[in-house]
Amino acid sequence: MENKNYGTIFNDVNLMSEEHLQLIIDTLDQNSAKYFLIKGITSAYQRGAFTMGEVEVLSKSIRITSKEPQPTQTKE
Repeated sequence: MENKNYGTIFNDVNLMSEEHLQLIIDTLDQNSAKYFLIKGITSAYQRGAFTMGEVEVLSKSIRITSKEPQPTQTKE
């Protein structure tokens, strides 16, 4: 059976079927949710969906949420 492209989301993720889209939705975890949020925001930006001020806020938000958590330091 030949794989056909059912569609693309966020100009990056190819879907093979409606079931594939549902599988993505059903198996979202924190890491994949963050990935798709960033992809969605980037895609919307490329389509001209945001003002410059909105882009600045979203860009900073992406940088903050994409950072690895820093270990907390305890005072002794």
